[in-house]
Amino acid sequence: MGNKAQQVFERVEALTAGGAKKADAFRQVADELGQPFNSIRGAYYTHTRTIGGTPGATSRRHAPADPVEQAVGILRQALDVIDIEIAQAKERADETAALYKELRNSATTRKGQIEAKIEALTS
Repeated sequence: MGNKAQQVFERVEALTAGGAKKADAFRQVADELGQPFNSIRGAYYTHTRTIGGTPGATSRRHAPADPVEQAVGILRQALDVIDIEIAQAKERADETAALYKELRNSATTRKGQIEAKIEALTS
């Protein structure tokens, strides 16, 4: 997952460095990739967890977060993960479908080449 999530992260970071608001950057990347907004947001935050933090987070100390807010945040992340899993499964399914079509379309040619070799060896 790192590849796609990292690409999303880098694109969003580039847009926000250029002055875009994070939500607008998520929307733009979602449009560019043809993915749902929540999938892009989820991929972004999933990657931030893999690199150990939230970009742009300040070192200021905050009062401990409300446990209910923390729980809601975790549950929202779980929703994002589901969107990411679906997007990844679709990407794998599309790749598999493309491979199937390629193999199906080239089967006659490949078989003909093998049959020609068999013919050459047996005549």
